[in-house]
Amino acid sequence: MPKKLLLVAVVVVLLGGGLWWYLQSRGSAEKGLVLYGNVDIRQVSLAFTGSERIAKMNVEEGDTVKTGDVLASLDTRALRLQIDKAQAQIAAQEQNLLRLKNGSRPEDIDRARAQDQAARAQLDLANTQLRRLQNIRASSPGGRAVSQQDIDTATSQQKVAQAELEDRQKSLRLAQIGPRAEDVAQAAAQLEGARADLALLRHNLDEAELKAPQNAVVRSRLLEPGDMASPQRPVYSLALTDPKWIRAYVSEANLGRIKPGMKAQVFTDSHPERPVDGHVGFISSVAEFTPKSVQTEELRTSLVYEVRIIVADPDNRLRLGMPATVRFADEPN
Repeated sequence: MPKKLLLVAVVVVLLGGGLWWYLQSRGSAEKGLVLYGNVDIRQVSLAFTGSERIAKMNVEEGDTVKTGDVLASLDTRALRLQIDKAQAQIAAQEQNLLRLKNGSRPEDIDRARAQDQAARAQLDLANTQLRRLQNIRASSPGGRAVSQQDIDTATSQQKVAQAELEDRQKSLRLAQIGPRAEDVAQAAAQLEGARADLALLRHNLDEAELKAPQNAVVRSRLLEPGDMASPQRPVYSLALTDPKWIRAYVSEANLGRIKPGMKAQVFTDSHPERPVDGHVGFISSVAEFTPKSVQTEELRTSLVYEVRIIVADPDNRLRLGMPATVRFADEPN
């Protein structure tokens, strides 16, 4: 009988000790601050920079995309024709600039010289004809052998020949000097302008592909092939997978219990046994009334401060808007 009593006493002591340890552990764990909030992530609405019909849509809602993945593309047939035209214009401008830089060809100078010589011969002939008529008129009785009209005609021809010679002389000089520096500079500027136009067209061709800016999950597919895209019409809505944070609110009484960088664990109802590690990344400096969506045991009229707990979620278990519990096991020093 004494042995049974002793055994019962030992069992009671052990149970009592276990219960005391459990209560102490639970009490110790509950000393840490607990906040309630929701998962929040950044969202991006993607639209084309140009206006054209959509040719392809490559992803659906729920698809995971990586940085640089092509999500959609526009019809680029008209744009490629414009690029071909711009390339032809550049080739023409390059040849024009090369022609100006090389100056006059020897054949052009020889031709200008030959035209100058022909103009000299024509002037000599006009001078000879005029003198002949003047001599005949002077030697004839009363000057009636040559009319004044003939003299005037010969004089006019002589002046025309003189002007033609001056024009040919200037043309020869220009051919020998070559193009002006201003003409070369103008042709070079026109070539650079054509190249800039081509670069812009090629940029527009690159922009005809809608690419993912970061790793993300497709939330919404807003347009379809055949729709007319424009900068004002989003094509996809993406939810970025990084960063993620828990948007929670802390009362003024507990504000002093947290600080930036403080470690925390995030629990969700879907994975209560697998907490996600995080840390305090932001504490608002402005108080606000508790939003209706906040889960808290405090009065809703209490002033609170927004807190963001940045989390690392490599397994992508957290979803936008998911309720979460944030536990700070240790008090800050």
